[in-house]
Amino acid sequence: MGFLDFIFGAKKRQVETYLQNDAIILDVRTQREWDAGHIENSVHIPLDELRNRVNELKIGDKPVIVCCESGVRSAKAAKFLNLNNINAINGGGWVSVKNKL
Repeated sequence: MGFLDFIFGAKKRQVETYLQNDAIILDVRTQREWDAGHIENSVHIPLDELRNRVNELKIGDKPVIVCCESGVRSAKAAKFLNLNNINAINGGGWVSVKNKL
């Protein structure tokens, strides 16, 4: 197993574990991106609105898997959520997360 396989395999297992624990899937893409396609039953809060809407994710104390188009915005969002005492991970691109469902 190579280094990249190790890293991405660990991320895949972490996403799967979160899904087993009834995680919320948070999509932080823009409205236009969301309208073009998204994961059914996911929550949509664009990254630029997250600061003002963070309390919406504190209800129920569920873990959060954050996704976007490629993983860059979701990494920023996951870090912000963790700083706000929300158990969140960066799921990467939304299509990748969707394929794990």
